[in-house]
Amino acid sequence: MTEQHAFRAEIQQLLDILIHSLYTNRDIFLRELISNASDALNRLQFEQLTTHEIADPSADLYIDVVPDEAAGTLTIRDTGIGMTRDELIENLGVIAHSGARAFIQAMRERKDINPADMIGQFGVGFYSAFMVADRIRVISKSYRPDEAAFAWESSGGDSYTLETSERETRGTDVILYLKDDAKEYLQPWKLKEIIRHHSNYVAFPIHVGDDEEPTNKQVAIWRQDSKEISDEQYDEFYKMLTLDFEAPSHRIHMRVDSPMQFYALLYIPGSAQQSVFNLRREPGLKLFARKILIEDYNKELLPEYLQFVQGVVDSEDLPLAVSRESVQATRIMVNLKKTLTSKVLSELKRLMKSKPEDYRKIFHDFGRFIKQGLVTSPPDADDIMPLLLFKSTATIGDDLTTLGEYATRMVRGQKEMYYVVADDDLAASRSPHLDPFRQRGIEVLYFSDPVDPVMLMGLTEYEGYKLRNVDEADIDLSDVGELKEDDTQAQEPLPEDAFTTVRQRFVDLLGERVLDVRSSQNLVGSPARLISSDSGVQRQMYRINRMLDREYELPVKILELNPRHPLVHNLSDMITSQPDNPLIDMVMEQVFETALLQDGIHPDPASMAERLTQIMQAATQH
Repeated sequence: MTEQHAFRAEIQQLLDILIHSLYTNRDIFLRELISNASDALNRLQFEQLTTHEIADPSADLYIDVVPDEAAGTLTIRDTGIGMTRDELIENLGVIAHSGARAFIQAMRERKDINPADMIGQFGVGFYSAFMVADRIRVISKSYRPDEAAFAWESSGGDSYTLETSERETRGTDVILYLKDDAKEYLQPWKLKEIIRHHSNYVAFPIHVGDDEEPTNKQVAIWRQDSKEISDEQYDEFYKMLTLDFEAPSHRIHMRVDSPMQFYALLYIPGSAQQSVFNLRREPGLKLFARKILIEDYNKELLPEYLQFVQGVVDSEDLPLAVSRESVQATRIMVNLKKTLTSKVLSELKRLMKSKPEDYRKIFHDFGRFIKQGLVTSPPDADDIMPLLLFKSTATIGDDLTTLGEYATRMVRGQKEMYYVVADDDLAASRSPHLDPFRQRGIEVLYFSDPVDPVMLMGLTEYEGYKLRNVDEADIDLSDVGELKEDDTQAQEPLPEDAFTTVRQRFVDLLGERVLDVRSSQNLVGSPARLISSDSGVQRQMYRINRMLDREYELPVKILELNPRHPLVHNLSDMITSQPDNPLIDMVMEQVFETALLQDGIHPDPASMAERLTQIMQAATQH
């Protein structure tokens, strides 16, 4: 009996995108169907480890690609796990389950992305076959011995049919009834060319037509000697693994024999952006046990801050009967993670020294992950700190510095390392907090990345030097470096009684918006700055919450006034001669809000516009 089922509404939109947007990339349909067949064989291989009741237990594991010129069909056959009636409906009939809706939405939002690069991410690869076929018939028999075979068929309309089938053996046939303009896919040379390009390292033999020899290499490249593998072959495997069409930035090929034996081939992607749209939909490495795939996305092999690394790990020591749930708890996994993490970090250190430009690109793309490791993996902090790169008051142009290089440039008497937190490098370089440090030739690091406030939770000192924020109230630079006389201002500070009057006016105006108002001994070119009375992570929580789009309260700080600055002198004169002039309070408000702006914590900079207009109007009156 034949059953008819309706597709979800998204099918027509999906097929329209696949058929019209991907028309010039039609070869990828074969890549997708072979990938599905390989997944079915991998799943069957795993079930064989844990399940005794399997249909055709002695059947070989392979993929056949069979062109039939007389019938005009192309069949992709596997001896994998197969599908039941319900699984055919779930996997091929429920379009929303396949990710079609998400794919369509992504296509609408990302006009700059090639659809061919994206289909693997959303699991809609099967439907790419409609680019070359006007009808598809899928005949499948599950690995479960008592399950009957079923046939699924669709012409890409708004429905599909299901019926029982006479198939005797476990596995799946995908039969494509090719369109008239797709008959080139009946030519064996064409099929072999596509397979060698896209599917050469699939772990199971792929036979084309009646060929006895498999078309693909089916070599576990990670088990080969690195001297036997070319750069092109390494890159080809990476692209097959991820469907990332950009070459990786770096690779790590390792074999360890003691105290445990394993192979690993790891890649650092060419860019963070590209990795979003590749086949690897989740972070994690492919985990094999003696060349048998145990887990597709294992997140326990590397710490969270290195989850941008792609690749495969193949252990000789993991028991083949291990379940996917218990694999994480084994001692072998703990040792694997420790060894792999150490190798990745040491490779990054080596790159930093031997190929600094290559490392800078990696840090540009993935530095935010690495920084977070200081917080999420404290035991690795000593290995992570040397990998950090920053701009500073001593760097020029695009140059960056390490914490170690900073330490070599510390001036006489300097026992602490200093940094400024800002929203960007330009804001950092203009911070009034830098005045006293520039006066004494003390370098200050720019922490201007959005994740830097989080990083500070794990970065409090480096090689015995405490890291201090330049806005901390109790920093004493009196015995550090040499004061540059040419940087000091010629104007004398306000007399103490005059400054007290100005200070009190600020206190009365600002009220609880500041903790205190006081005289600064360090400011040079700026009239005021806001300093923090407390240290530690808590004072940066407003930046962290702002980054996470959570509710936050602005920190209340101490306002320091520069008693030597002409603006403070002018305010003093105006308070003495015209104490009721409304311009006094307007200028004081502007001094305070400018300090907020310079610290990157002004909640609404646009609100200053009206006051600034009034101040300019008063300044230009005759």
